Amino acid sequence: MFKQIPLTDVSLEKTFQKYEKKFKAVADHKRLHILHEITDRGEVCVCDLSEKLNLPQSKLSYHLKILLDAELITKETRGTWSYYTLNHSEMNHLLSEELCCLFRRE
Repeated sequence: MFKQIPLTDVSLEKTFQKYEKKFKAVADHKRLHILHEITDRGEVCVCDLSEKLNLPQSKLSYHLKILLDAELITKETRGTWSYYTLNHSEMNHLLSEELCCLFRRE
């Protein structure tokens, strides 16, 4: 007798993993504040964020890494400073109907 192995939709699993990472990134008050500051300013230096959010650079770097890994922000290094901008494409996907369509039943 052969045991049947259920098939898994790999593309669906990858989509779920992608959105899980993004929602974990925005499920934190400090990271939402960081996203808000970047949205307001368009581009922000890590030094300005540290002052504005009253966070030590080590903690700020931790939060920025999570947002970068989720591809919600981008980073450009100029000299010794890093500048962050919002990844509008990814944020639009997160806030769009693309995700809703995965769960909409019509």
